[in-house]
Amino acid sequence: MTEPPDIAVVVMSRDRREELLATLPRHEAPVVLVDNASADGSVDAVRAACPDVTVVPLEDNVGAYARTIGVARAGTEFVAFADDDSWWAPGDLARAVALLRAHPRLAVVNARILVGPEERLDPACAEMARSPLPRGDLPGPALLGFVACGAVVRTAAFGAVGGFDPVVRFPGEEERLALDLAAAGWAMAYVDALTVHHHPSPRRHSPTRRQAAVWRSRLLTASMRLPLPDLARLVAGAVRSGRPGVAGLLRALPDLLAALRRRRVIPSRVRADLRLLAGRAV
Repeated sequence: MTEPPDIAVVVMSRDRREELLATLPRHEAPVVLVDNASADGSVDAVRAACPDVTVVPLEDNVGAYARTIGVARAGTEFVAFADDDSWWAPGDLARAVALLRAHPRLAVVNARILVGPEERLDPACAEMARSPLPRGDLPGPALLGFVACGAVVRTAAFGAVGGFDPVVRFPGEEERLALDLAAAGWAMAYVDALTVHHHPSPRRHSPTRRQAAVWRSRLLTASMRLPLPDLARLVAGAVRSGRPGVAGLLRALPDLLAALRRRRVIPSRVRADLRLLAGRAV
């Protein structure tokens, strides 16, 4: 196995034993698997089949916060994230490290994500490639967000803004982290010369349930980082969206107090970038 210097792959998973056994051997760097209280024997199966993988079993499902635990366990200068049904293309971890070293203000490099055996470009990547944010000296379009399973992060930047938090959980956990990185002066970029393969597991939530979970994350992130008028508009949008938005709003309520305790409104320059991305006047 070729191991790029100073990088590890952090994978979080729950109840996807077969997917893990297929993808973990594909990674070209040391792997830290953080298991979110699986009940399908994932931990024992990975330990038996992949003895080089560091397995961190959790007693409870902590969502995306598992990645923060994994980054701390990895202890490397850079960390690539992967899902249990995704893996990085050969050589691209080393190339990502080289890009991060060459651009000291860069905190996150997001690769293109090719979905399924037919290798369709993930629509999120097409959107990132069209980012209107000023690129400056970055190696690709500037971002104000990323897709975790296609991202390599600079550990120092990740840790300085707290990593993924235990409030937002999953999915949509990237937004709050990206806002905090931007607020701290870090940059993020999309680089389509890097590739991640994603073969979605058949064991996935229904689209309606996932949409509700995304709304929950958006509302909690807004509660933590956006001005009150923007939060009010988002709540109204959730209600107008119908069942998924209302369900997301109801699911967010039990964690609202925890979100408000973490409230720190992002600076005006980051809000201006959000408006630019939304197509509104700055």
